Amino acid sequence: MSANDLHKEVTQLHADLCSALADPRRILLLYAMSEEARNVSELAESIGISQPAASRHLKILRDRGLVHPIRQGASVEYNISDQRLIDALDLLRDVLRDRLTYRASLIESE
Repeated sequence: MSANDLHKEVTQLHADLCSALADPRRILLLYAMSEEARNVSELAESIGISQPAASRHLKILRDRGLVHPIRQGASVEYNISDQRLIDALDLLRDVLRDRLTYRASLIESE
């Protein structure tokens, strides 16, 4: 595999990851399971969506490798696959906060 092919593959994986994060409910689900594994019902309740909706979003996150299921007896709990995902989301929030602060300063200076 050439360096160019590898670059293209990594870029596609990056885009796939970003598409999984493109829905605010999926970001909320990741934050909801960042401290501990939780089952679908707990996750759905914690972010205020139905259990079927939570299951659909979890499937997308699971298919992209962002979460993994853990069987606990008869139930399944989900856990974030890599804590650095939360670090990345927090970094993006910092960038957004700085942008909003800058915009607010522009409005105040008018």
